[in-house]
Amino acid sequence: VQLVESGGGLVLAGGSLRLSCVGSQMNFNLYSIAWYRRTPGKERELVASLSRSGSAVYANSVKGRFTISKDSAKNTMYLQMESLKPEDTADYYCNAVHADYGFEHWGQGTQVTVHS
Repeated sequence: VQLVESGGGLVLAGGSLRLSCVGSQMNFNLYSIAWYRRTPGKERELVASLSRSGSAVYANSVKGRFTISKDSAKNTMYLQMESLKPEDTADYYCNAVHADYGFEHWGQGTQVTVHS
């Protein structure tokens, strides 16, 4: 099982990015998925999560600006980020947890830098 992220980069404040995370050898329909981020000196932060039933939860800091979604047919999860702020600068990681057995998988991380 492997999660591979893409879509990070450098963007000006107010801009948008879409992160993608492709899962191999796994069925996304069996997993709860999430995006986390981490900046140096800070603890890892849950950005958004999406349960198998489709319930989404967002960190207060990104609510209304970020959207988590998935395309199960493509085994791909997304994080659409709008109205980006410098404080959104971080390494972003996708995460998948098997809903029944608890197996957990992480992507390698993708860097997002927002300049003011």
